[in-house]
Amino acid sequence: MTAAIERWLERRGVSVRDVADIVLSLQRPYNDRLTIADCEESVRAVLAKREVQYTLLTGIALDELADRGLLPEPLQQIMEADESLYGVDETLALGIVSVYGMIGLTSFGYLDKMKPGVIGRLNGAANGGSGGGNIGDRHGRGVHVFLDDLVSALAAAASARIAHQNPDARKYGLPGEG
Repeated sequence: MTAAIERWLERRGVSVRDVADIVLSLQRPYNDRLTIADCEESVRAVLAKREVQYTLLTGIALDELADRGLLPEPLQQIMEADESLYGVDETLALGIVSVYGMIGLTSFGYLDKMKPGVIGRLNGAANGGSGGGNIGDRHGRGVHVFLDDLVSALAAAASARIAHQNPDARKYGLPGEG
């Protein structure tokens, strides 16, 4: 199912490489041996988790339904306007982030605020890339109310996964450890 999720993301203008670029920018200051291939592997490992897949499918489907004007009112208008108090998009994304603990949560908050790379393209396409609004993909089409937050969560989780596995992380001996 991981390959199918990758295709769903690509259909919406997001590649594993796009997400891996964000992961690399988050983790490179802490691991100078980290490669883009390592980051792509981490993104795919997160994508392999069934709860992540279901979350992505749900959010992308809602964005696509909004694209076609198929949501009931007032939800359709709320999605089109990307109402600032909607918050359901962030709530759904937190399901992905929670898989990797607090470091994932703090990274998600940072990415949600700074909107680097593909996240900014998804979030700002409606306003010529200037931020705000989620209408429009790379080609000027599509609602991305959920996808920008889901991509932020995916990158944050993949980054946290790498952080948890970093062999250079400082070790603190526990009683009884050798």
